[in-house]
This record gives sequence, structure tokens and C-alpha cells, in this order.
Amino acid sequence: MTVSPLRDLRFRKSSYSTPQNCVEVADVPGMSAVRDTMNRQRGHLEFPSAEWAAFLRSLDGER
Repeated sequence: MTVSPLRDLRFRKSSYSTPQNCVEVADVPGMSAVRDTMNRQRGHLEFPSAEWAAFLRSLDGER
């Protein structure tokens, strides 16, 4: 995981967002960028695509 300053990324609301916890994601080559909708000015976190996909698979059982 890396922390990056804001870049020219196209964020979209994650399908895993809830009204209480809204998360936005953006595609970066080989990575996925994630940020808190309510705190966009704080930047985003970047995860390798394989790690992000594994994280999302782990959530599928909680939906």
C-alpha cells in the first residue's frame, strides 16, 4: 500500500459504499486508488490490483 497525493484520477463511488461509509475508487495502472468521499482533500491510498481484488472477495461473504 502506498499513500499518494491527489492526482488527476477519475474516482467513482464504490459499490461497497453505504450511506454511513462512502468510499470512492479509481483505476491506476496495476493499482487501485481508494479515498474517503467525505475527506477527499486528504488524498488516497493505492493498493496493488491483486490485493484490492482479494480484499473485495473477502467482503462478498459480508454483503
